[in-house]
Amino acid sequence: MKKLYLLIFINLFLFSCAPVLTRDLMQRGIYTTRLSEVKQNPVMNKGKLFLLGGIIVKTTVKKEGSLVEAIFIPVNSMGYLKGYRAANERFLAIYPGKEILDPLIYREKREITLAGEFIEIRKGTIGEMEYDYPLFEIKEIYLWEEYKETGYYPYPSYYPPPYYPAPYYRYRYSPFYDYYPYYPWWYY
Repeated sequence: MKKLYLLIFINLFLFSCAPVLTRDLMQRGIYTTRLSEVKQNPVMNKGKLFLLGGIIVKTTVKKEGSLVEAIFIPVNSMGYLKGYRAANERFLAIYPGKEILDPLIYREKREITLAGEFIEIRKGTIGEMEYDYPLFEIKEIYLWEEYKETGYYPYPSYYPPPYYPAPYYRYRYSPFYDYYPYYPWWYY
């Protein structure tokens, strides 16, 4: 029985720490560099492999491939997104080849992690302002699972059943967007 518990623990430990991209790309890629540093030294960074996280702004399909515009979010050594505090820079990533990144799947506000080789600085616009985008060629991309808001927030069961019908007992407002009854004084 101890061996079974040990085997389950080892499996949970190994699979919970799995990187989101292939190990080879994760080991070769640079994940600690900011985009501003890449933009300052484009000649020095050309051809280097970077690990980037981001929130998709727009995906378009062009002749050269699928082009993803995203807001930069730093990643850790396993490819997991660190946080949104530093999300003030944008980048472009192109997925060359015959396969496309469907704009309905890779749509606005989806989170991605990618391994990309830096190509160049490309001029573009954000609204009416000109912006210099670092352009990366995607080697591998991971689309994070989408958070779905159901709109239903069940209230916790503070009181044991049976729940009394509405006309007979008072109700109070729950912070979980639902109502639940107070029980009569003799129930307690």
